[in-house]
Amino acid sequence: MDKMVIFSGSANKKLAEKICKNLKVKLGQAFISHFSDGEIRVEIGENVRGKDVFVIQPTCPPVNENLMELLIMLDALRRASAQRITAVIPYFGYARQDRKDQPRVPITAKLVANVLDEAGADRILTLDLHAGQIQGFFDIPLDHLYATNVFVDSFRRMRFNNMVIASPDVGGIKTARAYAKRFRAGLAIVDKRRNSPEATEVMHILGEVDGKNVILVDDIIATGSSIVEAARALKKAGAEKIFAAITHGILSADAVSKINKSCIDTLVITDSIPLADSKKSKKIKVASVSSLFADAIKRIHFEESISVLFNSLEKG
Repeated sequence: MDKMVIFSGSANKKLAEKICKNLKVKLGQAFISHFSDGEIRVEIGENVRGKDVFVIQPTCPPVNENLMELLIMLDALRRASAQRITAVIPYFGYARQDRKDQPRVPITAKLVANVLDEAGADRILTLDLHAGQIQGFFDIPLDHLYATNVFVDSFRRMRFNNMVIASPDVGGIKTARAYAKRFRAGLAIVDKRRNSPEATEVMHILGEVDGKNVILVDDIIATGSSIVEAARALKKAGAEKIFAAITHGILSADAVSKINKSCIDTLVITDSIPLADSKKSKKIKVASVSSLFADAIKRIHFEESISVLFNSLEKG
């Protein structure tokens, strides 16, 4: 372990500290500041020559600031002669722009993958990508973790039965099926039509939810409109209690207000993105992914397989 060094950007230092605590190592010293014109200044505060380095930095809001900070840290570590640099990105920003769904638009997820490679990353470790095909955008190794086990543990502690797993849209069927398999529960799908990027119109429910406790599962909650609309439709269809398990809690705009006013009983998110004090709510609970990342980092460092950390999503 003396050959391994873990650094953190400023995006989610609490998660980095939890990961280090799990691994029983100290967080590496990196000094991050700004020049008077706003440019990011990074200085690595210890020797990394020949070391196996991990940089923990989700590219969450402010996305551009955190992404640029990560790139500068990678460049600094490469120039400091680190033997291997792994970019640990609990939340991979720009993942929603993963294809050309209309003329004259970029594939920004591929652009970010290219830039990370050029900046000096030798491999990527991330969690619940918005689209699985993004793994193919990288020409360096990428390890893709899933938060399923974390959510399964959280909901099992709640001890309720008569459960159905629901996807808020047709695109999340594979994920919902994997959760249903783990919980040995039924499966439902909220069929909806998207009127605009921020507004949706729910059509009908596929599956039996009447009298059931429903868990809505998804990878990202941003404005909250989609998940709140899905919950409303499930309640109208006779669902008893409605929970949501969503990996990345961006919670932008008035998302927290929407959740508080909605028929969702509890929203469980992970700490892949830090939950600001202004966004805290009695309805929102945070499940930590620190031990999951700690196990993955340890296995990568010792050149061990991390396939045991993958849940049954891809088999589900």
